[in-house]
Amino acid sequence: MTRDLQDLLFPRSVAVVGASATPGKIGHVLFSNVATFPGPVYAVNPNYEQILGRPCVPTVADLPEAVSLVLVIVPPQDVLHSLDACGRRGIRNAVVITAGFKEQGGKGIELERELVRIASKHAMNVVGPNAFGLVSPRVGLNATFAPRSAVPGNIAFISQSGALCSAVLDWAWPRKLGFSHFISLGNKAVLSETEFLAAVARDPETRVIAAYLEGVEDGREFLRVAGEVTREVPVVVLKAGRTEAGARAASSHTGALAGSDRAYDAAFRRCGVLRARTVEELFDQAAVLASQPLPFGRRLGIVSNAGGPGIMAADAAAEEGLDLASLAPATVHALAQRFSSAASVTNPVDILADASSGRFRDAVELVVGDPGVDMATVLTAPHPILTFAELAAILAEARVRHGKPVVASFMAGELGEDASTRLREAGIPAYFDPAHAVRALGTLVRYQAIRTRAQDKPRVLTVDRARVQDLVAKGNTRLGVETLELLAAYGIPVARGGLAKSPEEAARLAQHLGERVVLKVVSPDIVHKSDVGGVRIGVPASEARKVYRDLIELLPSRSAGRQDVGLYVQELLPPGQEVIVGIVRDPTFGPLVMVGLGGLFVELLEDVAFAAAPLSPREAEELVRSVRGFPLLHGARGRPPVHLPSLVESVERIGRLAADFPEILELDVNPLLCYPDRVVAVDLRATLDKQAA
Repeated sequence: MTRDLQDLLFPRSVAVVGASATPGKIGHVLFSNVATFPGPVYAVNPNYEQILGRPCVPTVADLPEAVSLVLVIVPPQDVLHSLDACGRRGIRNAVVITAGFKEQGGKGIELERELVRIASKHAMNVVGPNAFGLVSPRVGLNATFAPRSAVPGNIAFISQSGALCSAVLDWAWPRKLGFSHFISLGNKAVLSETEFLAAVARDPETRVIAAYLEGVEDGREFLRVAGEVTREVPVVVLKAGRTEAGARAASSHTGALAGSDRAYDAAFRRCGVLRARTVEELFDQAAVLASQPLPFGRRLGIVSNAGGPGIMAADAAAEEGLDLASLAPATVHALAQRFSSAASVTNPVDILADASSGRFRDAVELVVGDPGVDMATVLTAPHPILTFAELAAILAEARVRHGKPVVASFMAGELGEDASTRLREAGIPAYFDPAHAVRALGTLVRYQAIRTRAQDKPRVLTVDRARVQDLVAKGNTRLGVETLELLAAYGIPVARGGLAKSPEEAARLAQHLGERVVLKVVSPDIVHKSDVGGVRIGVPASEARKVYRDLIELLPSRSAGRQDVGLYVQELLPPGQEVIVGIVRDPTFGPLVMVGLGGLFVELLEDVAFAAAPLSPREAEELVRSVRGFPLLHGARGRPPVHLPSLVESVERIGRLAADFPEILELDVNPLLCYPDRVVAVDLRATLDKQAA
């Protein structure tokens, strides 16, 4: 459902329920900030007739108008009555500052449920509870209890942490970092990050959305909305709470490696969200996206008055996947004509420590204007002859004239503060560290790729869905190699074999599968067959009967007589490159597909990659290629390359299986043997939740 948040984000009139005239109380601090709003402001408190010169009424019912926005700062037990009164008065937007709800457990959980019920009854948009408030700089509203407000700008900030909101407001003020919206989510009882993501993206003044999140309420809806938003407006998220503790309890390799953070990585990649690891990085990325045009390529030009910073920038460029631009011969010639022979006139361009503002002007104009340069960074260290303020003007002019991204690294303390301020005012991000400047440009390149990414959708595949439904319905909650047919029904090649429940059956199966076979114990009570010695490889077909008798003794006594136990007799395949492909169902984002190299690569190195299912062919190939060990699939140490199209299609089909059957909580295909001409699934392990059907 698309909510109309216009009056919440740009209110025309505001009331504060619980406003106080007593200095030091939160209700007074909040109302003091709100009272600076240029529109009608009302206090609601039965103890006063006015507060700070603004009218005060006893109850919500006494308000002279149904205000655009109400702020609630009363004790938890009074919040519900206040919201209900607002709803009856026709007020449709509220921010609940009060804490003491779900975050405190116990009765707080019930209070929050009732809050949601009241909001639904009156069709109210409610922020919080336990929210820090919001700032709408364009209309002059500071509806928080912070000592600082926000200056108008083009960054929309959404935060699940009130403390971070307060810190960011204080940090951003002297830097003149401007915001189009500044929103604290609180407990997200009614409105979540997804609704605000859609709303602020529709605002033409918003050029970038930055968010601090500890979790996402509706993962699939977030994927849908964020996927649409990021095609027009960049989104950068700092996701906290990165833990895999819950995943370690899962029984399969896939579940054990999935972890919440891997799920968020996969989800963010799917919908085009850029990820930050620190608060500094969050606003570094936001600032450059908000102020710079997107580059047409990844070719970087560097101008510096010192060799060391240029080298650091070149290293950072390589790490970011940027290319050092090859300057045109005409550019190199012009640089050589203007500067002494001691200067370096190839990229990085070093115009020496004694470079004046005039020398910088010439170098910047030539490098930024070079047709082979897509973006540029200018690095400077302090020198008595250099005027930082003049340099700031030079860079701002170059960016406007050539329409290319330009960032700066002013490696100075007090000497560079004024210049950095001037640069930010002119729309040029400035950093102390050259690597930070280059990483900021890398952000632009990544977002350009997101904007131009293909809009392909998962294919319609020919599968036998009814057969899988039957296998799932009849099977246990744990499935093993005996249900490889489940994969075959979805078009994935599987090794030939069958379940034997007697020595004679094992012998008959072995005779039809070749001279040597593989025998595996089958029991829902045994998760890892190899751990109990339950796998024999290369057994002569003539000995299948004897090996059956040996292995059947490994089964727990409680398995005796069950129809779903026995030995699986399988053809012996030649050695191939082992790959693991899996499914895990994340509680937030739903089904994920995992790919990694098998054996020790997955168990010790955790060299795996995840993506949200279902997958398009392109997404399946990108997932395979994102594994660090991918070069091994191309052939190494004399091994032939695997047949990549077959592997990619198998990954795509497993993604379809994951999307079609919510009953599958976890699934491992391990190994999927890959050859130069085909792939073959050799083993399977799955965990089902039949209640999820």
